Amino acid sequence: MESASIAADLSHEHDDHHGPPAPNVSSRVEAQFLGMLLFIISEIMLFGAFFTAYFFIRVVNEAHWFPIDGVGLPVAIAGINTAILLSSSFTMHWALEGARNENRRALCVGLLTTALLGLTFLSIQVNEYFHIGFAPSDSAQGTVFYGLTGLHGAHVFVGLTLLTFATVRAFRGHFTAKEHRGVEVPGIYWHFVDVMWIFVYSSLYLL
Repeated sequence: MESASIAADLSHEHDDHHGPPAPNVSSRVEAQFLGMLLFIISEIMLFGAFFTAYFFIRVVNEAHWFPIDGVGLPVAIAGINTAILLSSSFTMHWALEGARNENRRALCVGLLTTALLGLTFLSIQVNEYFHIGFAPSDSAQGTVFYGLTGLHGAHVFVGLTLLTFATVRAFRGHFTAKEHRGVEVPGIYWHFVDVMWIFVYSSLYLL
C-alpha cells in the first residue's frame, strides 16, 4: 500500500512538470558578466589587428613615424585628453559604489559626470581630426593613425550610449544595492575603453 502511494506521488510530480528540465549551470560567472568578458576578448583581438598593422609599418617596413612633411601629432593636447578620459574611470567607480551603497545621488552624479567626460574626450578627438593637418589617404602612417584612434573613438561612442541608458535609469530609480547590473556591465566596458586608450596613446603619440 505504501509503495503504491509513493508511485502515485511520483506520477503526480511527473504530470506537474512541463517543458524541458532546468539547465545545469556549472559556471559561477553570471551570464551578463560572461557575455561582456567574451565581448571584450573579441575587441582585444580587433585592436590587436590594428596594432599589428601599426608595428608592421614602424618596425618591419622601417618607415619613419610623425612628424611627416613637417606635420606632427598634438602630443600635449592628446595628453590632456588622456587625463580627461582616465578621470572618467574614477567617476564610473564612484557611481558603482553609489549603487552598491544605496547612494542615489552618488550614482546619478557619477554616471552623468562620466558621460560628460567621455563626451568631452570624443569632442576633442573630433576637433583634432579637423586641425591635425593630414588625411587618412595621405600616407600609410595617416591611415593607421586614423584607423586606431577612430576605432577607439567608435568604442567611446558605444560606451557613451550605454552610459546614457544607465544614467536615465539611475535618475528614474531603477538600481538598488542588490540589483545594479545595468551599472556594473557598462562600467566594465568603460574601463576597458579607458585602458585601451592608454595603449593607443602610448604607441601613437609617445613612441
